[in-house]
Formats: sequence, structure tokens, C-alpha cells
Amino acid sequence: MKTQQISYASDHEDFKSIDLRFSFTPDLILIFGCSQTIRESELSKKLRNEYPDTIISGCSTAGEISGIQVNDGSVVCSAVKFDHTNIEFHSISLNENLDSLEAGAALMSKFNPAGLKHVFVLSDGLNVNGTALVQGIRSTLPKDVNVTGGLAGDGADFKSTWVIDKNGQAQSNLITAIGFYGEHIHIGYGSLGGWDSFGIERSVTKSEKNVLYEIDKQPALQLYKSFLGDQAKDLPASGLLFPLSIRTEILDEPLVRTILAVNEEEQSLTFAGDIPEGSFVKLMKANVDRLIEGAGGAAQVSVKPLDGKDVEFAILISCVGRKLVLKQLVEEEVEAVQDILGQQAVLTGFYSYGELAPFLKDAKCELHNQTMTITTFTEL
Repeated sequence: MKTQQISYASDHEDFKSIDLRFSFTPDLILIFGCSQTIRESELSKKLRNEYPDTIISGCSTAGEISGIQVNDGSVVCSAVKFDHTNIEFHSISLNENLDSLEAGAALMSKFNPAGLKHVFVLSDGLNVNGTALVQGIRSTLPKDVNVTGGLAGDGADFKSTWVIDKNGQAQSNLITAIGFYGEHIHIGYGSLGGWDSFGIERSVTKSEKNVLYEIDKQPALQLYKSFLGDQAKDLPASGLLFPLSIRTEILDEPLVRTILAVNEEEQSLTFAGDIPEGSFVKLMKANVDRLIEGAGGAAQVSVKPLDGKDVEFAILISCVGRKLVLKQLVEEEVEAVQDILGQQAVLTGFYSYGELAPFLKDAKCELHNQTMTITTFTEL
């Protein structure tokens, strides 16, 4: 496997003038950048013209990861040439009168299951129900194939997100997937948080999919605002600092859910994933040290399936809420990952509106919020 990475400030006057030639012809180019660059620049189109047979994928972000640097308003392009691995690219639009469940199933059905080892998904971050998307994906993929990926971001604005299609065009309402084939590719993954729960566990008494109306028979938004105090005036952005822990069964591993929108008239909260009636929720708050430790823990989990082989390439997807909490310390969580994966590993990635990954090897994929999710790659 060969890898090469280039990054630019998004205020570069003319991407047409940039030399985007890599030292090899890539099989895959991943592009992560701020919304304006992904939507308006000629960058992805130029890469498509330069490399007509290369799979090009990517999305808008809430921050870009290049090595151990975390940038805003930039773009990072990572090129990969595989020695023995075949890859496929497929996409589906939510504009095709599909809901998220149907879209996930239909997208996965496009892959040839023979020899498929792993699928990496990038999705619109605002117009999709992440829980339903994952359910659709799991319903169609072979049981021994797992999925990682993330939901595109838009800084802290939550206005529009963009995913790059096969032609290098940025589209909203798009979900894309890359399939990796063959016995030589080894892929690991890990996803951990580091948030602390506080207060009593409460019951969801009224909800519909990812819209929460009542907690303990009280209006959800009213109750949530009482927790946030002065920060309630900054919703939904301030909700990134106070996610919900959710369990559908008493013995389940808790998932974390982040607010995407509020409705004052209905006194409801819209989350990135489902909040089923009868589930149990707790408010969460940040612990900076535990967030950084969580990133390192995710890295440790992600290298276990590689059987001691060096990580060659890694995609890091971390939640925008973690970035807002860590502030000037945000690069420390990426450094914690690099310390585990090693200096030889090329790191790319982005800050997201949701992360897709299993908790552990052989577990089923879930939608996460507020985690650091890592996908590691090496070839033998």
C-alpha cells in the first residue's frame, strides 16, 4: 500500500492552479473539507479530470484531520494505492423517494458480496436518520462484513452538508459507500467516547423515531433547558456539550445521542439517531481528560484485529461536540491516536455529525455521537 497526503487552506484563490498530481496513480482519493470548499471549489473536479479511473470520495466537515493537525476551513486530500486489494464505489440519493432505512439497504445491495471484507460509508449529516440508515445497512450486508464511516458536517452551523459523488460533484441528500475486497486487506476499527453521565436515569415517555417529545411525561425541551441553564439560549449548538446517554434495555451498552434541532412550538428535540419510547436516558457532560483517553482507547481497539501488523493508513472520525469541548486541546486526542497507531500510519479524517462503527470486533455496527471512531488499514 502506498499513501500520500496533501492539504490546503480553503481560502486558496484558485484551486485550478494547484498541482494535484500524486507520485503514483491512486486507487482511492478521500477529500475532507469545509462546506464552502467542498461545494464551490474546482478541487474535486480537477482531481476527477487528473485521475479519471480513481475512486474519489469525501464530504464536508466540522473540522479536518491531517496527520496530527486539526484544521478549520481547510481541505485534506489523501491518496491510496493498494497492492492487492480491489475496491468498489456506490452511492444512493435520499431524493429517490427512499427513507433512511430503505436507502441503507438499497445501497448495500449494490455490492457483490463475494470477497467483500469491509464497507466505509459517508452520508449526508442532516437529512438522514442515522439509526435507520444503520439498520438498513445491517439488513443487507453479509453477517461477517462490518461497516464504519460517518455523517458529513457543516461546522457548528447545521445548515447543509455535502457528500462527493462519483463525478466529483458535491451533493446533498447523498450516501456513498466504498467496499474493500480480498484476503490481503486487514481492517480494524474502534469507537469510544469519554463522556460522564450525571443525574438520575429517566424514561422516554413520548417520541417518534429521532424526535423526542416527553421525558418522564414532561416536555422534553423544557426539561432539557432546565439542565442547561444560561446555555439553553444557544441551542441547538450548546446541546453538543450536553448529549444524552440512551439504553433501550437495562443491560445494553449505552449509546450517545446529540441534538440536531429544537422545536419551540412542539417543545421537542430532534437527535441524530432514534430515541425509542420506553428507553432510558441520562444527561452527559464533558470530561476533557476522559475524552482524550477515549480517543487513545479507540485506537487500541482498532489495532487488535491487525495481529501486530503496522497500521499503514487510518481514517479518524470524531464528533463536532468533542471538538467544541476540547477547544485548543483538540489535537491532543489525535496525538493520543497517533501514539497508539505509530508514526508510520498516515492519518486523515474529519469532525462529524455522527459516527458509524461497532463498539468492538464482531459486534454489530451502530450509530454513535460524541465518539472518536477509527478505521485502520494495512495490506499483507
